[in-house]
Amino acid sequence: MNVEARVGVVMEGGQRALGSAHGGVLDGGPRSFFQQQQPSPPPLPPPPPPPQQQLKKPSLNPQSQIGTVQQLLAGGVAGAFSKTCTAPLARLTILFQVQGMHTDVAALSKPSIWQEASRIANEEGFRAFWKGNMVTIAHRLPYSSVNFYAYERYKSMLQSILGENSKGSASAGLCVHFIGGGMAGITSASATYPLDLVRTRLAAQRNTVYYRGIWHAFNTICREEGFLGLYRGLGATLLGVGPSIAISFSVYESLRSFWQYQRPNDATVMVSLACGSLSGIASSTATFPLDLVRRRMQLEGAGGRARIYNCGLFGMFGHIMRTEGFRGLYRGILPEYYKVVPSVGIVFMTYETLKMLLSRISTPD
Repeated sequence: MNVEARVGVVMEGGQRALGSAHGGVLDGGPRSFFQQQQPSPPPLPPPPPPPQQQLKKPSLNPQSQIGTVQQLLAGGVAGAFSKTCTAPLARLTILFQVQGMHTDVAALSKPSIWQEASRIANEEGFRAFWKGNMVTIAHRLPYSSVNFYAYERYKSMLQSILGENSKGSASAGLCVHFIGGGMAGITSASATYPLDLVRTRLAAQRNTVYYRGIWHAFNTICREEGFLGLYRGLGATLLGVGPSIAISFSVYESLRSFWQYQRPNDATVMVSLACGSLSGIASSTATFPLDLVRRRMQLEGAGGRARIYNCGLFGMFGHIMRTEGFRGLYRGILPEYYKVVPSVGIVFMTYETLKMLLSRISTPD
């Protein structure tokens, strides 16, 4: 859940290492707070060169030369490319998460990733690994845009509430970071949730095709389940936004500070990637049961099937515990683990590459 939070974690550290002035969605307040937590103050910068050299020397800060639209474009493309590369693992995660709904649980005690991947290739074809990926790509740019805009608005609102005297306070920066980031995550998740639900239903289809595409899925859900059917499972999603962001950033900053204290000469970009991946694993482990329940709620009544859970969010937790045991809440966690590291690495490197290309286009020689 909330890979965006993990990506924001890595971009925050990596962009700080690369001299960038903007950290994407979670910016400003988090950066000022985290920079105060460095184990030692940075060395004094060298004296500025003469004005003539400043005019001729290319800038090492590409982010400062691109605007908000370019930032959103780079982030959206990077996220879409990363999602496309890891789509097979994402679909395996969804299929495992929902296996206990309409299948004999006893036959699923030892699910195998390789067996399920072989079944998809043999029965549905190789392209089936990317079922629902077009919806995921369509989801990236609006999600990033709403998240970016909402965070800036919430950050300004919180800073005005806390007052001018609190801007240099570490505790105030932490407050702005978590509350603003959590509220932005809730806003963007709510605004783009129907796309996430449609993606889940398309990816969960196996041999029987009930939804023929994105628009057919939207029309069918609205016709059979009503408009509110597009928001089935939203509660579980919103409940996991805050913990996911808090765990990701807390684990990331703790690991990065410890790493830099023990090995200060290591490349900061690689430290950011490693710590971001580990924080993603920690966040996935803590919030995966909520993600599993969310997926199952999204599939309730899908394809004309009878509803299985008529007990609400917390009742569903109890039902899964009774019928599948505690392990049932973590069905599909392995492919989720496998995709964390490549997802974070791909999106970070793609984002930085696009950022440099856009800066060169916007500032031609």
